[in-house]
Amino acid sequence: MQTIFMVLFLLVAVILSMLVLIQRGRGGGLAGAFGGAGGSSAFGTKTADIFIKATAVLGGVFFLLAIITAYIMKVDRPTPAPEAPPETPAPANPGPATPAPAQK
Repeated sequence: MQTIFMVLFLLVAVILSMLVLIQRGRGGGLAGAFGGAGGSSAFGTKTADIFIKATAVLGGVFFLLAIITAYIMKVDRPTPAPEAPPETPAPANPGPATPAPAQK
C-alpha cells in the first residue's frame, strides 16, 4: 500500500511541477524561455484558465496524498516496546579470593 501511494505522490509532484513551469507568470514563465509565447497564448486563449484550475486541483491532490502517505507510513511501522536495561549476571565461578600482595 505504501508503494502505491508513494508512486502516486511522486507522479503528482512531477506533473504539478511541470504544470507550474509551463504557466506564464509575471516573468513570462519557462515556456517563454523555449521560444513559446507563454501558457496563455501558446496553447490557445482559454488555456491559462485551465492551467490555473488544473494547478489548484493537482495542488489539492498533492496535499491530500502527502497526508495519506504520511499516515500510512506511520501506521505500518509498529513502535518497538521499550527494552529493560540488561542485567549484569553474577560470575559463574568466582574462584578463591586471593589477598592483595603486600607492599614493601
